[in-house]
Amino acid sequence: MNADSPLIIIGWREWLSLPDLGVPRIKAKIDTGARSSSLHAYDIEQFEREGCSMVRFKVHPIQRREQLEICCLAEVHDIRSVRTSSGEATDRIVIQTTASWLDQTWTIDLTLADRSQMGFRMLVGREAMRGRMLVDPGRSYFGGRPKRKTQSNNS
Repeated sequence: MNADSPLIIIGWREWLSLPDLGVPRIKAKIDTGARSSSLHAYDIEQFEREGCSMVRFKVHPIQRREQLEICCLAEVHDIRSVRTSSGEATDRIVIQTTASWLDQTWTIDLTLADRSQMGFRMLVGREAMRGRMLVDPGRSYFGGRPKRKTQSNNS
């Protein structure tokens, strides 16, 4: 986005997609108090492939549901010390991937962490929003909500 582009307005929670990881949609908490963005990941396995550091991991993109499991593969961009909301510092694998929201697509850094006890499977921090978005903390889902699947009564 260039300096002449207008900032887009987002709410405190939004549905995003992570197309490079094969995640069609994930509800994310937009957190201007957090510097970095984080994705719920488990079965994290770091390995070397042709001299490149890679990471394989799994994602449950829907909150409080484990039926949908997406297996992901990405290049390790960095390993960073991240301070949790409770003040504890942990080293986390960082990947770079694309995020999509409405007609916007941009590259973000994502730390991989166990967010199973958190309310949101993804947290979008201020570095991912800088120069692109303004947050309206009183609103949600400017990009809309996915349609819920309804069960048919074909009995």
